[in-house]
Amino acid sequence: MRRIFLAAAIVVMLGFGFCGSALMNSMAQEPAAADAAVYYTSIEIGYGDSLWSIAQRYAPALGLSAEAYIDCLKRMNHLEDDTIHEGRYLTVMYSAAR
Repeated sequence: MRRIFLAAAIVVMLGFGFCGSALMNSMAQEPAAADAAVYYTSIEIGYGDSLWSIAQRYAPALGLSAEAYIDCLKRMNHLEDDTIHEGRYLTVMYSAAR
């Protein structure tokens, strides 16, 4: 009985060791977060601007898809649809190194 308990304890300890090692390796292989911050500013909407073109300008630096960035823009600016008008202002978020 004592041998079974000892064998089970060794198996559990080895299991924790392998799982912990795998977890630490997976975390170590994640790309390091760039030392960047997210900022907000107001931009004037120009002729021909669309939420899509604005998203293509700002989303990549934030690591967002254009669709996700557009959803954020719509929520931040209380837009019900994708319509924006030249000469008006829009709050956008962007990323810059600290």
